[in-house]
Amino acid sequence: MKKMSRPPLSIAVLVLAALPLAPRLAAEGREFFKPLRTDVPPVVDGRLDDEVWGRAPSVTGFKSFIPDFGREASEKTVAYMAYDAENLYFAFKCFDREPGKIKAAMAARDTIRPDDFICINLDTFNDQQSLFAFYVNPLGIQTDSRYAGGQEDFSVDVVWSSAGRIDADGYTVELRVPFKSIRYAGKQRVEMAIFFERRIARRSEQVSYPPLDPARGYFFLTQMMPLELHDIKKYTLLEVLPAFTYSQDYAQEEGTLRREPALRDLSLTGKYGVTSQLILDATWNPDYSQIEADAGQVDVNLRYDLFFPEKRPFFLEGSEMFNQGGASGNNPLLAVVHTRTIIDPLVGFKLSGKVGRKDTLAALLALDESPSSDPLFEPGDDRYAGFAVLRYKRAVGADGYLGAFYTGREHAGGSNHVAGADGLVRLNKSSVLGLHGFGSWTKADEAAGTAGGAALAADYLYDTRNLGIGLGAYHVSSDFRTDVGYLTRQGVTGLYGSVIPRIYPKSRVFRKLQPNLSVALTKDLPSGLVETNDALGLTVLLPGNTTAQLLARYSTEVFLGRKFDTSGGLIQLQSHITKQLYVRGLYSRRNSIRYTADPYQGYGNQLSGSVTYKPSERFDLTGSLTYSDFTRDSTNEKEYDYAIWRGRLTYQTNKYLFFRAVVEYNAFREQMLTDLLASFTYIPGTVLQLGYGSLYDKVEWVDGEYRPSERFLEVRRGLFFKASYLWRL
Repeated sequence: MKKMSRPPLSIAVLVLAALPLAPRLAAEGREFFKPLRTDVPPVVDGRLDDEVWGRAPSVTGFKSFIPDFGREASEKTVAYMAYDAENLYFAFKCFDREPGKIKAAMAARDTIRPDDFICINLDTFNDQQSLFAFYVNPLGIQTDSRYAGGQEDFSVDVVWSSAGRIDADGYTVELRVPFKSIRYAGKQRVEMAIFFERRIARRSEQVSYPPLDPARGYFFLTQMMPLELHDIKKYTLLEVLPAFTYSQDYAQEEGTLRREPALRDLSLTGKYGVTSQLILDATWNPDYSQIEADAGQVDVNLRYDLFFPEKRPFFLEGSEMFNQGGASGNNPLLAVVHTRTIIDPLVGFKLSGKVGRKDTLAALLALDESPSSDPLFEPGDDRYAGFAVLRYKRAVGADGYLGAFYTGREHAGGSNHVAGADGLVRLNKSSVLGLHGFGSWTKADEAAGTAGGAALAADYLYDTRNLGIGLGAYHVSSDFRTDVGYLTRQGVTGLYGSVIPRIYPKSRVFRKLQPNLSVALTKDLPSGLVETNDALGLTVLLPGNTTAQLLARYSTEVFLGRKFDTSGGLIQLQSHITKQLYVRGLYSRRNSIRYTADPYQGYGNQLSGSVTYKPSERFDLTGSLTYSDFTRDSTNEKEYDYAIWRGRLTYQTNKYLFFRAVVEYNAFREQMLTDLLASFTYIPGTVLQLGYGSLYDKVEWVDGEYRPSERFLEVRRGLFFKASYLWRL
């Protein structure tokens, strides 16, 4: 077994070589926007009748960036901004000549992306490294996110207020963002930067102020308008979040549904502002109950584990800091930190934020009570797994950075440690270079030796109005392992590239055409065989917020030392047919591999689609289908077809309270899941939830054993209640 006592020299060379490329881009020389400082705050009710909006400075002259750059907006937008010692205030007047066609739903938080909306992108440090995004639809429903390193994370929940109203002229929106909810440099004079957006759904149109430069494409962070604030109140952030969860489960035993012992859990999570830029989070016995089970995925014939996104509040603070450079394209190292590998922590601590003008730090420690996802796992002396993560970033040039990672996991005498560096370096206004280099050191148990591996990557992105180019290279050695991250494959070296021309025809039918040519070569290191993955596609933006995509692919894949054909094609369509009806569908037919100890060639079909119908602003009915099958080439026998049907009905009484029913049928496993939920969320953290769910199998209890049946038998049932309250002191 190969041993490694220190990181490979190539990691250091990879990062240091990029330093001379990082330009010190000169400031744009933009004049600072100065919002109105007020002592009489507006009432956030969606009406712009407050005295402050008559005096506050405003911006207009929004220009499009979707479907094309620099066009006059089809509807006028005016955005206002003010602040006091404790809050930022924003107001929008969004004119619309056809207010009856405005798309807006009274929906749950974070579900408004198909609607008309406005968005405030706020770089709270004016350092071009990351931003908060606050989205609001015309009825005042919120979505928020964090953006950094080219990735937008919608799982983040921030405490802020909003309201919206539709009227005869269009709609109006008001927002209040407390300084306690964001991170900023706490000085007498505070610099931030801002970028306003508006989306008109029925026209597939998005406009912004300031307008985006076509020569810079969609690099938002380098095109924001700086703003200046004064005399913000200094405070010490302190939040306490106690939560109580009660659950009562029933399980099938010898043909009878029997009651199991009830579970009563108390948890406590806290947040302390060491400074206005650096936050300490701590949690004990955190409640990680999800209000809706992860939607079913096809879980047969898999080469690697399924990916599930993080939804748990403790891990979301500062999660954008764990984004890594050089992770685009076909790179199998998708994340060096994926916190869902921490299954059920008993205690956790996290420190995240700024430690200087250019320096960012994030550290995470956690003790996991369920270190194995195996349902038969029985804790013993090795019950706990320890996790440690350390992340450092230093801003270089415009929106670039150089950084370092360390992750570690120890359990039952075994350990896995990963360390290395990454970066994102701006080469010019239209292109960036991302890169990373990591080493890993792994012991299976106390008696085993240490196996060392390496993961290296670099990617180049060029983006303008007319052209997008992506190039990259990566290497993941056979012994590289990350127990804290998400890795789909080891023992590969690859190259890839793509070219995407963007064409804007003068046509009422074809609003934007995007041909796509991509090529990739991957060498499977254990076998020495080379894979190909070449594709030619076309994406078309049509009227009515409709997008269609066609793709043909010639590809091969190596598995267990043999090369297989995986060529095929796909067609994809999504469209808002009417204001109430949205459809999405994808069909793919391709050659494929049966991933067994003795693999063989086959082919199959994949289908996914959904239909959403909203008969009113408050009702949402969504049905979806996920399907996959496999047929063996040599016998032409279909070995499986796997279908998951899912239906969801939601009734939103107001922005705080909704009722939801979910039914999911897995035809392959002949199981049906039902889920009922009532949820009240006043602000993120302050919630009341009551849920009930059941699982049914097609079995029956006969003569002392379970046998297949045509009828469903309830095999599990559960009831839960959750209450939590966020104290902000």
